Amino acid sequence: MQLDQATIDKLAAHLETAELEARDVLKITDDYPHMDWEDAYAIQDAIRHRKEARGQKTVGLKAGLTSFAKMKQMGVESPVFGFVSDYMSRQDGSEIQISELIHPKVEAEICVVTKAPLRGPGCHVGSVMAAIDFVLPAVEIIDSRYRDFKFDLKSVVADNTSASRFVIGGRSRDVEELDLRTLGVVLEKNGQIMAMAAGAAVLGHPAAAVAMLANHLGARGQEIPAGTFIMTGGVTEAIPVQAGDNIVVRYQDLGSVSMRFV
Repeated sequence: MQLDQATIDKLAAHLETAELEARDVLKITDDYPHMDWEDAYAIQDAIRHRKEARGQKTVGLKAGLTSFAKMKQMGVESPVFGFVSDYMSRQDGSEIQISELIHPKVEAEICVVTKAPLRGPGCHVGSVMAAIDFVLPAVEIIDSRYRDFKFDLKSVVADNTSASRFVIGGRSRDVEELDLRTLGVVLEKNGQIMAMAAGAAVLGHPAAAVAMLANHLGARGQEIPAGTFIMTGGVTEAIPVQAGDNIVVRYQDLGSVSMRFV
């Protein structure tokens, strides 16, 4: 680590306040160019501790940067990881207030809930598949706190990988009933198809993102507990939204998820 605890706590307060007040800031590596990955996740952990100290519950984990092409473009070898809190959840079909956000974008995600713990190192797709209880669809609304969505990866990790809102809908299915690699997804905005993809867009298999998450946590002495809700990363690209937009995402075998931005 390059940063002391006081600096980590200061940056956590800075980024979380930007989130809660819906105002943008410059990426933190402008002022702390030597911060490392451990610092970035320490800042994210401090944000989580701030939320939990106020009584907000951490209700799930999330993976980001789960496209091989995007990882190559950004010069990294693994996704980034974050968490979601209870206040970020919105009901299927609900209205989402644009005034609470900065520059939101939506992306479709295949999500899982575990029935057994997962721990790295050495976690792989097979162990993940055996540990999945069920699969369900969701839409994540990402909202980076950085001005004009300009950031580097350490800054976005510290900012809890742009976590903001999420909507779970459709219906849950047993993992044995699905082929997660070929599961099709269509994202519509205002009735127009904006993106189409299949589960293989996530690291070749959505379970691969979960395995990488387990290995990441294992390196930090942590595990994925049984009963954990995990967002495996965007199947589609992130689509900008504004007030008045209606979003519907249709998932093969899993139903649909919808919301309206107001």
